[in-house]
Amino acid sequence: MTTEVVRPAREAGQPLVPSREAGQPLVPSREAGQPLVPSREAGQPLVLGIESSCDETGVGIVSGHTLLANEVASSVEQHVRFGGVVPEVASRAHLQALVPAVRRACAKADVDLSELDAISVTAGPGLMGALVVGLAGAKALAAALGKPLYGLNHLAGHVAVDLLDHGPLPTPCVALLVSGGHTSLLRVGDIATDITEIGSTIDDAAGEAYDKVARVLGLSYPGGPVIDRVAADGDPRAIRFPRGLTSPRDLERHRFDFSFSGLKTAVARWVETCQQEGREVPLADVAASFQEAVCDVLSAKAVEACRHVGADHLLVGGGVAANSRLRALLAERTAAAGITLRTPRPALCTDNGAMMAVLGVEVVKAGGRPSPPDLGADSGLPVSRVLV
Repeated sequence: MTTEVVRPAREAGQPLVPSREAGQPLVPSREAGQPLVPSREAGQPLVLGIESSCDETGVGIVSGHTLLANEVASSVEQHVRFGGVVPEVASRAHLQALVPAVRRACAKADVDLSELDAISVTAGPGLMGALVVGLAGAKALAAALGKPLYGLNHLAGHVAVDLLDHGPLPTPCVALLVSGGHTSLLRVGDIATDITEIGSTIDDAAGEAYDKVARVLGLSYPGGPVIDRVAADGDPRAIRFPRGLTSPRDLERHRFDFSFSGLKTAVARWVETCQQEGREVPLADVAASFQEAVCDVLSAKAVEACRHVGADHLLVGGGVAANSRLRALLAERTAAAGITLRTPRPALCTDNGAMMAVLGVEVVKAGGRPSPPDLGADSGLPVSRVLV
């Protein structure tokens, strides 16, 4: 069903957005002495991006490849007692955080909403209820401002965010995306139009495995950061946990695919056996050995994918890309293979609005058509579809 966007009547000459003088300002002005923001890139699109696919409400503003603002409101603390993200809780948190995040981003960037060239927003993949909140907010902004709206792919955003740190992507390149919901290897020909998945997880994502193993070990949620910290004091060679889909037979069918469900089960059984025998579980060694198994497979398959595609650049994105052991092992193996490793700063690895804003810039520059008013969320949106 098509939904018609109805805009309020506007008298001739009346601005699309409230002026700073009329009533309370929509966007706070910059106070005297407040630090200046980076300069905008002349002739480049100025795009506001909204991200709400999971438990972070992100709003970013980008001019070309210059990051002007990146505001993130996380609801992770509300999910801790459940040991994972509760979709309904995440959706309500997005509702409360979105408008304040837009205001903070505009204030930090010293940008009035009327100056924007476009609004971009995550249309999928992700949690349906969470996606709908971001989409509704983006549609409202686009309609009120008379600006084009671009519904974009969350996974492509994780690739595009690297532009903010390292500039244009060489083509082709390979991207390894590792997060709580996704683990994929992508061939990137053009960030706005040409992304192909060459491998993905067939069960648990890497970040999901971290969360489940943390629960087994009695550690807090989210599991990725805490296991990384605990593992720093452990021996990664203490326990030889399995490397999923790496046997010769598996590689015939799943050369670039991943599986972490068996690893998670192996850790649980090892811990259970240890407890049944009355031995104390060596948390640091278990954490380090588990992490080594994950990072070993991720890094080995990523380097092999580069060789297969003929790419001499590997890009890493997603929340798990901030993991210290994964970064170290990738750096070691890419250097040995003559491959250039590109990893965004940790703040841009997790979900954020900046990644959707810079992807929006690239789509606008590529001449992408704006999304229709009845744009809907797609929780299973394939990465090959960058623009919806």
